[in-house]
Amino acid sequence: MFFLLIILVFFQFIIVYLTDNQLINIMARSKKHLGRYVDPRTDFGWKFYFGREDNKILLIEFLNSLFHGEKIISDLRYKPVEHDGDYEEMRRVVFDLHCIGSDGEVFIIEMQQLFQEFFKDRAVYYTSRLINKQLARGKKGSDYYLPEVYFIGILEFDMDRNGSTGISRVTERPYFYDVALCDKLTKEIFYDKLGYKMISLPLFNKQPEELKTVMDQWLYLLKHLSTMDRLPSFLDKRIFGLIFEIGEIGKLTEEELMSYEASLKHKRDAESVFNSAKKSGEALGHAKGLAEG
Repeated sequence: MFFLLIILVFFQFIIVYLTDNQLINIMARSKKHLGRYVDPRTDFGWKFYFGREDNKILLIEFLNSLFHGEKIISDLRYKPVEHDGDYEEMRRVVFDLHCIGSDGEVFIIEMQQLFQEFFKDRAVYYTSRLINKQLARGKKGSDYYLPEVYFIGILEFDMDRNGSTGISRVTERPYFYDVALCDKLTKEIFYDKLGYKMISLPLFNKQPEELKTVMDQWLYLLKHLSTMDRLPSFLDKRIFGLIFEIGEIGKLTEEELMSYEASLKHKRDAESVFNSAKKSGEALGHAKGLAEG
């Protein structure tokens, strides 16, 4: 009986040992398949790099590159991303990131992976909801002082070409939308406390030798980080060193790795569905054109 017990314990040890090693091998293969660095263009990656208090210097540096020459952000405080409506029939909004600057300015930062027909409407709605929250209900008097409110959108699609107009913007930086309320006749800023800054990553095609500004470096990094294996010499080590330090997939916990893989799969599945629908639409349009011809 004692001998049989020893044999059972021995085989149990072998099974556990093999299971653990199989798990380690699977995780090793998974990390190798995923590349070396977490992709910031996933929901997990975006919040992993920019949505944590410990790494807020990354978001500060990124925002300062977009506001270059306009303002300097010295600090940020993360705020709740979920906001219920004032009334039951008002829809609830959830931001990717919501921050308050050191001067009281409000930032909404969104990563949008797939084309959304009413994305501009959504951006205006989000800023309007936050502006509406600034004045206490029932407040009397003529004091309507409001803080600065900015919507920052990182888009993985061409906001104009995929829209109804089909018009390309004639500018040296077609990937960057810097929007404010202006006088249409004089082109002067009418109200300088509300702004929208959008980045269309597919339109950013600069090569390393063409990166002239810190914003150029940031956009190049966002677009190519998942395929890099080290910090390249053409990126500022003082600014981007932390990303390469914390972003290694090999340093993720098992829970973080599972969340990242799920986020990456969701991104790829959504892109696959969108591309299939787009091809089907193009094929249907072509067939309709032939039929009409």
